[in-house]
Amino acid sequence: MTKLLIVDDEQIEREGLQMILQKAYPNLVIEQSKNGKLAVEQAGKFKPDLILMDIKMPGMNGLEAVEKISAEHPAIKFVMVTAFDTFDYARQAIKLGVKDYLLKPSKASEIIATVGKVLNQNEEEQKVWAASKSQKEALQKALTLVETDVVTQLLFDHVHEVHLDMLVEMLDIQSTNEKFVMSVLLADGSGNYYSAIKEKVRQTKSGWVGALYGRQLPIIVFREPGKSFRSQAVSLANEILSVAKMEGKTGWFIGIGNVCGSLGQIRQSYQESLIATMDLSLPVKYRFYSDVPTVGIERCGHLAKLGEKELFDQIRLGEWEQIDLHALELIQCYENERADLLQTQQRVLELLWIVSRVMDEIGIEVEKPLFSLQAQNYWQLRQETSRLLERMKQHYFAHYGELEADTIYQIKQYIMEHSHKDISLEALAQRVKLSPIYISKMFKEKLGVNYIDFLTECRIEKAKKLLGDPEKSIKEITFEVGYHEPNYFSKVFKKIAAVSPKEYRKTLLGKKSLPVGES
Repeated sequence: MTKLLIVDDEQIEREGLQMILQKAYPNLVIEQSKNGKLAVEQAGKFKPDLILMDIKMPGMNGLEAVEKISAEHPAIKFVMVTAFDTFDYARQAIKLGVKDYLLKPSKASEIIATVGKVLNQNEEEQKVWAASKSQKEALQKALTLVETDVVTQLLFDHVHEVHLDMLVEMLDIQSTNEKFVMSVLLADGSGNYYSAIKEKVRQTKSGWVGALYGRQLPIIVFREPGKSFRSQAVSLANEILSVAKMEGKTGWFIGIGNVCGSLGQIRQSYQESLIATMDLSLPVKYRFYSDVPTVGIERCGHLAKLGEKELFDQIRLGEWEQIDLHALELIQCYENERADLLQTQQRVLELLWIVSRVMDEIGIEVEKPLFSLQAQNYWQLRQETSRLLERMKQHYFAHYGELEADTIYQIKQYIMEHSHKDISLEALAQRVKLSPIYISKMFKEKLGVNYIDFLTECRIEKAKKLLGDPEKSIKEITFEVGYHEPNYFSKVFKKIAAVSPKEYRKTLLGKKSLPVGES
C-alpha cells in the first residue's frame, strides 16, 4: 500500500487534506504530523512514499524538514503546501527536488490532481524498478549458469572463446594472463553452503565458481595485480574457510594448484589442486601443490606425479588397463630403487586415493581405498593394489553400464526444444542421472561438439529465423531465444554469424521497412 504523511501545524488543514485524499484514494495509508521536527522522526518509523509538507511552521520549517528527511530517505517524494505570499519558498523547495506544490487555499480537485500526478509517477517508477530488478536477477541467474558450465568445460574439455571473453567482461572480473585453480573439499552435509562460498568469491571479483561435484568445488581464480600468488590464494582460502567456521563446520580443506599462463592450461592447475588435498590431517586447512612433498626416491616421486596427471583423464574415460599399468609401474620403480616398503605402500595408497577422488568427482561414490594389511613384500603390495583397483573398476562399470545407448541423443533433443530456457549442465545431469562432467565428455565424443557450443548454435539458428520477422525488435528476440541482455546476445551472434543481428536482418529483409529504432 502507498503511504502518505501530512505535515502542517494547523489541525484543521491536516484533517481537511486527509478527508479529501482518503475519499479520492481509499487505498492510501495516511498519517499526520503537526511540525517539522516530529515529521523527521515519523518519516523514519512510518516510511511514507509521499509527504505533503507545509512550509511555514514554528520551530523547524518545512524546507529544513525536507532537507533532513531527504538526506536519510532519498526515495521519499514531497509536495509543498504554501500560502501565496511564500511562493518564493516553494520555488526554492522545487529546486531541492520537491515534486510539486499546492497553494493555500486549494480546491479539492487541485489537491487530488496534484497528489494523483505524484502517485502515478511513483507507481511508474516502481514498475520500472521492479522490471529492472527482475531483468538483473534473470541476467545474474543466466550468468551464474554460464559461469558454472564454463568452469566445467574448461576443467574437463574446451569451451568456445566467445563465452570466455564476454564472461570476463560481464562478470566484472579483470582478465589477467595468469590463473590458478582452488579445489574446496567440503565435509559431508556441507552442500547447502555452496551459495555462501560463491558469494565470498563474487565479492572479491577474482574468480569463477564451478558446480559442486560430490564434496568437491572447483574455483578458477584470476591473479590480482599487485598481490603475490601465495598471498592472494591464502586470503581467498581463509575467506572461504570462514564460512565453515561461522557455522561451526569442520573437515573442509582447500587445495591450490600452480599458476598457469592461459585458460587452455587450466586443467593442469585443477589437477594439481586436487592432488594438494591428499592429506587432510594438516593443521592449516589449505595446501599449495608446490608444497606437496615428493616421497621417497626422487625419480619415482616424479613418476608418481606424472602418473597422477594422466590418471585424471584415464579414470574419466574408464581406461582401467592404463590405470592398472600406472600403479604397477610406480610400484616397480620403487622396488628397483630399493625404497622402504612401508613408504612405497603409502605412496601407492595416495595414488589410489586420487583415483577414488576423481571417481567421486564424476558422480561415482566409492569407499576410500585402504589396504587391509601391511604388505610384507612387493608381490603382496601388487596383489592388494590390484584388488583395490578392481573394486573401484566394478563400481565404475556398475554406474555406467546401466546407461541407455541413446542418452546423449535424448539430451540433444531436450536442448533443441528448450534452448530458449536457462539450461545448465547440472540440470541436464539431474535429468538423466549422470554427472555434468560425463555429459560434457559424451557430447564431445558422440557429437564432436561441446555442450555450450551446441546450445549457442541452437539459439543463434532460432534467432536467424526470428530476425526475418520485421515486427520483432532485437530486444524481443534476445529474450525469446534465451539470452537476458541484448548486448551480450549481439556479441555472441556476431561471433557465430560474422555479422551483427541488425546487419543480418538488413541482408535478410533487403529494402523492407525495419522496426522503429533499428534501422
